[in-house]
This record gives sequence, structure tokens and C-alpha cells, in this order.
Amino acid sequence: MNEGLFHRSLLTLAGVGLVVGAAAYVFDWPVDAGWIWAAAVVPVIAALAISILRDFWIGRIGVDAIALLSMAGALALDEPFAAVVIAMMYSGGNVLEDFARGRAEHDLRSLTDRTPRVAHRKASDGIVDVPVAQVAIGDELLVRAGEVLPVDGELLDTSATIDESALTGEPIPATRRKGETLRSGTVNAGEAFRFRATAQAGASTYAGIVRMVEAAQTAKAPFMRMADRFALLLLPATLVVAGAAWWGSGDPVRALAVLVVATPCPLILAAPVAFIGGVSRAAKAGVLMKGSAALEALAGIRTAVFDKTGTLTEGGAKLLCMKTAPGVEADEALRLVASLEQASHHVLAETLIATARARGLPLSQPSMVQEHRGSGIEGLVDGRKVRAGSRSLVCAGMKLPDWAEGSAAASRHMAALTLYLSVDGKLAAVLVMGDEIRPDTPKALQGLRDAGVSRMIMVTGDNEAVARAVAAELDLDEVLAERSPAEKVDAVLAETAVQPTMMVGDGINDAPALAAASLGIAMGARGATASSEAADVVVLVDRLDRVAQALAIAQRTRSIALQSIVVGLALSGAGMVAAAFGYLTPVAGALFQEAIDVAVIVNALRALGPGQLWPVLQDAEAELAVH
Repeated sequence: MNEGLFHRSLLTLAGVGLVVGAAAYVFDWPVDAGWIWAAAVVPVIAALAISILRDFWIGRIGVDAIALLSMAGALALDEPFAAVVIAMMYSGGNVLEDFARGRAEHDLRSLTDRTPRVAHRKASDGIVDVPVAQVAIGDELLVRAGEVLPVDGELLDTSATIDESALTGEPIPATRRKGETLRSGTVNAGEAFRFRATAQAGASTYAGIVRMVEAAQTAKAPFMRMADRFALLLLPATLVVAGAAWWGSGDPVRALAVLVVATPCPLILAAPVAFIGGVSRAAKAGVLMKGSAALEALAGIRTAVFDKTGTLTEGGAKLLCMKTAPGVEADEALRLVASLEQASHHVLAETLIATARARGLPLSQPSMVQEHRGSGIEGLVDGRKVRAGSRSLVCAGMKLPDWAEGSAAASRHMAALTLYLSVDGKLAAVLVMGDEIRPDTPKALQGLRDAGVSRMIMVTGDNEAVARAVAAELDLDEVLAERSPAEKVDAVLAETAVQPTMMVGDGINDAPALAAASLGIAMGARGATASSEAADVVVLVDRLDRVAQALAIAQRTRSIALQSIVVGLALSGAGMVAAAFGYLTPVAGALFQEAIDVAVIVNALRALGPGQLWPVLQDAEAELAVH
């Protein structure tokens, strides 16, 4: 039977027994009310005893034993009404916990519940439906309007409108162009389109997300394991207080009242609900945590180590700015250089071609192409001699004209490469290409500072000059450049030895460092599978400020869990003292304890809410509110 249904059945049985017994007592029925109440309690005692024995068999001992002793003790002391009230309160507490846990896991379940089951695959005789597990790399698939993408793939049609909110939290659908990567788990928000599978179902983005969600629902945080151990101390402490109350007063009912007030423990109710709520809240923001342990570790981070390319910066060269000679139109200059670069294997060629196509510029086929390794390329485009590359190749040592002077100043915010373009022997344009700092990087770093991260370091494989150019614009404490993956690991281990450290990266070469840190965070929006598998936290949206937002959620969640535990235990302790001195009867104690349980669980559910973020992150939180 489903555990939640079983708990509700016990609550119903106890409730019916309480009402029927009360009716028998009030209306003086021939059936003794005490027997009715006792009959309603026995199934609850039996179920609880079986549960305790099962837990004991696997090496777990919890405070549920106090509930068993209190109900059995009430029956033994001929207090059947108290026993049925305790049974109802205990069963009600279980149902309340089931509800709270279900509410906290709602956003996590919404991810797993929408896992694609069927794919529409192109075959010789048309489109056939096949199980997602049978999709192979290279298969051509059709995605109809409103359907979830079954696997990762490459778009074959001209464009597609994709709703990525389930993965990233971004409410506005994104437009993807032919050749772009599409991720499983996203939704077709437009017309039907075709795409080619680039990964099997088990290796696709969404399968990895589902595995992480399952880990998030089962893994225990150190804080929660500590709570379990602390709960073990409550059992002997409760027995000692109950024994002392009985010995001091000579009244066993006082001992029973003490047992009742201690049942169950808010410590073991509040911590799981709060932590699962925090993990669920982070998932809504596009940040997946591999269990509550990751969330707790994030809350304690004091040092942040960042990779550069793709983490602090956009990751890949972009056209930052372009200056053209008088009389030369910028679009025409871009069209000519992009047309010529179609014959090049240089790393910048693809960027220039993509930029020109994004502007709708028609490219021509170059001819008579000659590539000068390390310097540039030249050839004919529409009958015009075009040369693009370094200053020494294009300008041949000549003095630059006034309009071209100072073009390098445009790269002051990042390491950049200047590309010179001549047409028919005359300098036509100067293009500045570079890896731009993410727009949200300064806000993210400030958010981390506000959260108490005292030390921030950039560790990169790029050369010293490039790293320093980026770091000059950011609030960093140290820059470590020209580091191999092994040296990155050494740097992370050195920081981890001093204080809790997180490593944030996005590339395959970052995976060892992510695994070595106290907490690894992968910028997984671009599908860096190895780094995502090695990380404890994966940011599904391509924004660094979500790291700071996740830290805010983690700290708030831990604070809420601690509040619930401390207040709940303090109230329970006060109730036990009051019961020991005869100020609380067993029935009143049961009602008092139930009130405590409700209070701590309601407080723990606050972890699902937005709370109060630092001012630098409130814009990001406002975007989530739209969703």
C-alpha cells in the first residue's frame, strides 16, 4: 500500500474511533466507550511496532519508540481516551509530514513526471512512434507543437521556438536556428520541426536531470544526519524525565504525560521538509542540486574559485566592435570579410560567418584564396581583392589612418584580437574580436560577497595577459593563469584546506577541479556533460548570477531548518517539564505537541518561498516571479 494512503487510513481509523467512542460515552450506549477507543488504538500501535522493528533491523532507531510507549502506556494505565487522542495526533503528524514533503517536492516531481516516453522517428515509410530508449544517434526526429523533446539533438529546420522554462526558469521562449543544439526536456512552443539526435536518451540532458532529482530526493544532508543522531538522545532523555516524574510524584500518569509531549520530535520533521523545500526552490530557479547535502554545503561556502572562459566570460570570440573607413558601410565590410572567411579554418572564421548570417547578409563564394598561417587570409570576393588578418599582413607597416587609431581601446574590458580588413589594397575596416565578460558577472560576484564569500579566485589555462585583462574589471582577490587541469585541482585543494570552497566551471577540463572542491558547480547550460556529472550543483540557465541566487536559497533554507528545530525542541522541552510537574495531562500534552508539529512544519515550508534576497539579486528574483 502507498505509505501516504496507509497514514491517512490510520488517521481515519483513529478519528472514527474517537468520535464513535465519544458518542457512546455521551449517549450512554451499551458498548463501553473505553473499548471502542482501545480498539481504534491497537491498529496504530501494531503498525508503529512493525515500522520500528523494520527500522531496527536495518540499524535505525528513532523517536517513534516514544509514541509506541505513550500509547501502550495509556492503555496499560486504563487511559483509553488519552491513548486514542495520542494515536490521532501521531497519525495526524505523519499525514501532515506527508503533505509537507509532497508540497516541498512538488517542483522536483514536476521535472520527473514530464519525462518523454515516445519519439517520432523518420523511417522509409514515413514517421513511426518508437520508445525513447530506442532512439539512436543520427536518427531524424519530428517534434510536434507542444511536445517535450525526447533527446538532445541538432535542429534541421530553419528555426524553432523552444520553451526552456522547465530547465532554466526563463519564462520567455527562445528562438533556435538551424544547426543549434536543442536539449531534451524542453518544449516545442511553436510549429512542428525536425531535428537530428546527437545523444541517446540515457546520455541526454534530461536523463541527467532526472538522475539528479532522484539523488535530491534521497540523499541526506550532514545537518539532517546530525538531526537523526540527536534524535537518538531524546529517547533516553525522555525516559529519564518520565521516570523522574513518576518517582517524584508517585503518579504514573505524569510519566505518561511526559512521553506524550515528546511525541514526535519536531527535529526530525522540520529538517527534511525545509531542505527538500530549498532544493525544490532552487530547481525552480534553474539550479539543480544533487541532494540536500549539496544545499547544506553551499550554505557554508566561504571561498569561490572560478574558471574564466565560459564562466566569468561569454566563452568564445565575438565581434565586439567594428570601425570602417569613410564611405564604407559596416554591413558591406562584414559581408566581404565573412565571405572570405568561409575558406578559412581559423577560430574566428565561424564567429564572423555566423555574425554576418545573423544580420541577414548574403555571402559570396570566395576564389583565389591564399591563407597565411598565423597572419590572415586573402582572396577574391565578387571580383574584389579582399585581405583580412593582422596589421603586419594587411597594412604592411604603413601608418594607420586617424579613424583606425585607437581601435584597440575598445578591448580594454577584455582580452581582444584586432582584425584588419583591406579591399582592393585600401584599409576598409578594423574589427575587434574578443571573449566578453558576462553581463551578469559583476552582479553575481557582488551577490556572493554580500552572502559572506570572503575570497574569490580565477583559475584559468589562458595566458597571464589575457587573465589579467579580464580580472582588471572584476572584484577578484587573486588570479592564477596558465594552469593545467592538474594544477587547477592543486589550487582548489589548497583553498579547500583553509575554508569551505566551491569551484565554478563549465568545461570538460574543469571536471577534476569540480570534484576536488568542497562543492562543485557546473555551468551546464551548454551541455558540458563531464563537468555536470562531476559537480554537486548544475546551473541549467546560462547565467552566473544564479550561483549567487542559489547560495542565498541555501543559506535561507539552513536558517529556516535551524529555527524550526531549536524552537520546536525548546517548546517540547518546556512541555515535558510542565507535564512532569502535573500541569499537562496526557490529552492536553498530545494537543500541545500537535500544535508544535504544525508550527515547525509550516515554518519549514517557508523554504519554498522567495524570502528576502540581497538587493543585487532582486532583479533576478523578479524574473522568476513572472514565471
